[in-house]
Amino acid sequence: MNKKLAKVKYLPNNFQVIESGDHVICAVSGKVISLDNLTYWNVELQEPYYSYVEASKKKEELGNK
Repeated sequence: MNKKLAKVKYLPNNFQVIESGDHVICAVSGKVISLDNLTYWNVELQEPYYSYVEASKKKEELGNK
């Protein structure tokens, strides 16, 4: 696991792997996210998030701008 970074296109209800790999990196925390565990992302920003905590932090950050 965690051998190759995947390139992913984030869609409203799922994601599409553009370049094969087994993980992505959280845009907020920098944590490794296995594609099997990828649940949170932002379609507009095309960013993955490790958990609801990071997704909430990003949403709050964007709301303050």
